[in-house]
Amino acid sequence: MTPPIPTLASDVVMPPVVFLVFNRPDCTARAFERIRGARPPRLYVVADGPRADRPADAALCAEVRSLVERGVDWPCEVIRDYAPSNLGLARRVSSGLDAVFAREPEAIILEDDCVPDPTFFRFCAELLERYRDEPRIGQIAGCTFQGEETGASPSYYFSRYPHCWGWATWRRAWRHYDHSMAAWQQSGGAGWLANWLPDEAERRYWKENFDAAAGGRIDSWAYRWTLALWQQGCLSVLPYRNLVSNIGFGIGATHTRETNPVAALPAWPMSFPLTPPSSLARDMAADDRTSRLVFRQPSFLTRLGRRLARSFTR
Repeated sequence: MTPPIPTLASDVVMPPVVFLVFNRPDCTARAFERIRGARPPRLYVVADGPRADRPADAALCAEVRSLVERGVDWPCEVIRDYAPSNLGLARRVSSGLDAVFAREPEAIILEDDCVPDPTFFRFCAELLERYRDEPRIGQIAGCTFQGEETGASPSYYFSRYPHCWGWATWRRAWRHYDHSMAAWQQSGGAGWLANWLPDEAERRYWKENFDAAAGGRIDSWAYRWTLALWQQGCLSVLPYRNLVSNIGFGIGATHTRETNPVAALPAWPMSFPLTPPSSLARDMAADDRTSRLVFRQPSFLTRLGRRLARSFTR
């Protein structure tokens, strides 16, 4: 049975939901059940097309699209954006969201492997409204890596990290997205990245990945989105307790094929009414925990030493 969404505050309107899908029926079904429980008034289904060199893709893509269309059993305008052939992850997401924000001033976005707690939708709806005209905020995120209990009294915090496993944003922020990453390729991030990221190991992590995305070695829209927000100096809103579980780690994933400490984290319900932070300032301690867990890449010499040690062990 699909858990119902908590009742929205009387002055809050449910935003449209964007569902990004491809070829994984099992994941799609689990994520879609939560959208179905939220009953958004408009649903954008952005689907990539089958890959020419993968014979099974055509049937799987068709199954995913049919699953979603059959499941819409509430009053809802469904806008279908189906690619006839494969665009790749970065092109499909960016072109799909370009089309959404040409029509919508704001939206909630879910990928097919992100299963939110039902309260995620109210969390996003209320904060989209609260920070709609605040240019220092670039997005609302549903996932966080702070653990179940943080000792924090606010419901959420401000972060430099725009996590994208269930998120929401506005047209005003998405207009800064640049698929070409032109500003990065011109500057290399030499100046402002050091101010944004004080830790050298983390700067190395992001520089290598921005370079790889710009050079076409990583098919990622998320690095481009992070770069766009950072270049604007925008913070993100993150809950202190995780609201979205990413169930997509494994063989069928594009980028998350290996096990990971943040894979399939449990999702917890949010309590309402929300308690905002006392000021619009980044929670540096929370960001440091995230940095140490996910984004601090060891140096080249350290990685080389580990590879040599493994080879000697074998």
